[in-house]
Amino acid sequence: MYWTLFLTFTRIGAFTIGGGYAMLPLIEREVVGRGWISKQDFFDLFAMSQSLPGIFAVNISIFLGYRLRKLPGSLVCAFGTILPSFLIILGIALFFTHLEGNAWVERIFKGIRPAVVALIAVPCFTAAQSVGLTWKTALIALAAALFIWLLGVSPIYIVLSAAAGGLIYGLWIKRD
Repeated sequence: MYWTLFLTFTRIGAFTIGGGYAMLPLIEREVVGRGWISKQDFFDLFAMSQSLPGIFAVNISIFLGYRLRKLPGSLVCAFGTILPSFLIILGIALFFTHLEGNAWVERIFKGIRPAVVALIAVPCFTAAQSVGLTWKTALIALAAALFIWLLGVSPIYIVLSAAAGGLIYGLWIKRD
């Protein structure tokens, strides 16, 4: 099982461009598709991974590894996720002076950008559907993004405001 985990997360780390969120659909397909965890458990791990500091893809791989094989599974999954990126960056660093200003490399990266946007957008929509996000709650996220972007409000204040709003809503407005 450890070898399968290592190869799975190494493949995900090696063939995903665009960071952790671009890895999300691949991770979901691999772990939910193989029946290692349920879709709901995957989205719970996704939420926990986002709330912790650090690299999202590594956080979720550590959680999944721990869920499947405790501490050794965490280490195997984390190493499998990190190793391909490390080796690719090491290779780029060794030959960077030869690649700098290369028109082909610049065109490749410009071509990859739209695909990365799609790879990030798809898991966002999938997660929104799975957790039952409504238009009302989506407006909260949109308002938060606009406050940060247009008004320059610190994300820390947005998170603290959202936590306070959720607490007020849960304790006093929506009593079950």
